[in-house]
Amino acid sequence: MKFKLPAFLENIESPVEGEVALRKFAANPLAFGGDLDLFSAGANGARSENASYGSAIVVGIDEVGRGPLAGPVVACAAVLKSPDALLTLNDSKKLSRPKREAMFDAVKDACACYAIASASVEEIDEINILEADFLAMRRALQALGFPGLNETAPEIPIEVKGSFKAVLPDSLSPRTCSGAASPSCPKILIAVDGNLKIDKMPQDIQMPIVKGDGRIASISAASILAKVFRDRYMDKLEELYPGYGFDKHAGYGTKAHLDAIRRQGFTPAHRKTFHPKGL
Repeated sequence: MKFKLPAFLENIESPVEGEVALRKFAANPLAFGGDLDLFSAGANGARSENASYGSAIVVGIDEVGRGPLAGPVVACAAVLKSPDALLTLNDSKKLSRPKREAMFDAVKDACACYAIASASVEEIDEINILEADFLAMRRALQALGFPGLNETAPEIPIEVKGSFKAVLPDSLSPRTCSGAASPSCPKILIAVDGNLKIDKMPQDIQMPIVKGDGRIASISAASILAKVFRDRYMDKLEELYPGYGFDKHAGYGTKAHLDAIRRQGFTPAHRKTFHPKGL
């Protein structure tokens, strides 16, 4: 099912403004339909029958690498320290590579926690790109401590800082928020870039946000971290398979990339299910 942009985000003018609006929405017990308590949920991620609403952790999640002919798909889940932790956050596609690279460490510092995960070329070919997107996203959320997930480790090691439990308010602790749910213990709202919810996860704690990487600061942060991480991986693939230009086009089907395939053939880094006609 495809979702439209929530009405309260239609007139948002900046990612920081969007982050503020989303956090207010998530903290409103009359508006937020999700009630998963990360700290009292069972092993299968089920919600406590006694769960009540409190504050919410908003986690932005985005992916990069859905369209290329080669390389993995990479996803990042990020929680910002505050909505205005980094005012220059924006959609990674609107930023040049040098600008993204220059912001990379600052984006990490602005995050209370984040995780970058991936799905391999082999997994993309086996389960299709959409399911591989979701797999990479679930791996990132699992690395941050989302309950009930049991995904295999990706081929590329996950980069992770902190966890959801580490972003508890100073007055609380994971021990305080164990057992029976408390109104003061935070729940989670997953803000997903795009118009789809992540498969094989609780649906009522997810909010798809169309063009969210330009509307919600935490999604912007996830977008930049995922993009830089993948670009750097593609640089390594160019060293491994020189002459394809992976460091320039990141695996997308540019004319230079297609010409390189015609000259040199396909590599193990190319997706078998993405071969253009005529090659």
